[in-house]
Amino acid sequence: MKLSFLFFGNTPDEKWQLCRQMGIDYAIAKLAPELTGNPSIDDYDSFARSKEIFEENGFQLYGLEGDQFDMHRIKLGLEGKEEDIERYQRMLENMGRLRVSLLCYNFMATGWYRTHHAIPERGGAIVSGFNYETAKKEPFSEWGNFSEEQIWENYQWFIEQVMPVAEANNVKMALHPDDPPISPVHGIARIFTTAEAMDKALSFSDSPSHGLTFCQGTFTTMNEDVMAMLKKHGKNGKIFFVHIRDVVGNPEDFRETFHDNGPTDMFKMMQAYKEVGFDGPLRSDHVPTMAGEDNQNVGYEMKGNLFGIGYIKGLIHAAGIITS
Repeated sequence: MKLSFLFFGNTPDEKWQLCRQMGIDYAIAKLAPELTGNPSIDDYDSFARSKEIFEENGFQLYGLEGDQFDMHRIKLGLEGKEEDIERYQRMLENMGRLRVSLLCYNFMATGWYRTHHAIPERGGAIVSGFNYETAKKEPFSEWGNFSEEQIWENYQWFIEQVMPVAEANNVKMALHPDDPPISPVHGIARIFTTAEAMDKALSFSDSPSHGLTFCQGTFTTMNEDVMAMLKKHGKNGKIFFVHIRDVVGNPEDFRETFHDNGPTDMFKMMQAYKEVGFDGPLRSDHVPTMAGEDNQNVGYEMKGNLFGIGYIKGLIHAAGIITS
């Protein structure tokens, strides 16, 4: 098992030093141009330089997470998607050349979304939350309305275009479920909102590069049997990446919480990862904003991450898992 951390950009700062002090060796990064000031990572030299920066600071750049450039034309099937898919294929080829072996991706046109960003939590910490009735009162997206049938069609086309390239370059593509797992949001359907939908996604390709980001929090929000999902996909070798967080509520109304303050038996989950032989990267996700922090990076401030990392390390050690 590989304890990792999500870095936004390639500029070393205090977070980088704190991660090294916490014993993290593996970096997962979002390297979009607006975060790095460099060309997109479909440009090999730019990508290679970012990898060097992580290595110079003691990290192995293990994977990428999120959209590395604008994906709306691909996700919504708009004119110009062929040009964008060529860029995506070049990115996968560059990942292969640089031995960056994981890509955590999603198919949410409007990304992960919350209606509330400052809900009081334990001891005055601040968390994000979602309320569907509030979301329904908000404007539709600038792209208009899209049905579930359209999004499924676009996703199948996407998989047909990219999965052969990922496999040829030894890149594992780990699909993240939709967050919030409810449809539609702002007029755009979300399709990865149930355990059944995740099974359908996996049915589109039998490639060894086609798998899941097992986001415990999102699956918990779905009110699915998260343990059963873990054991099924884990034993099938389809869990490539793990996000560990917890939530309270249901798809229509939920809030984040501390790792030790939600409905999930985190120790049993960690034991199950060991049981199924999961040996990939995992990270703390969507943490509370704690005392002294300004909440500019909702869900990703550092003190909550330090709590989450320490908590996860305790679970790993208690479960007798060897980290690599």
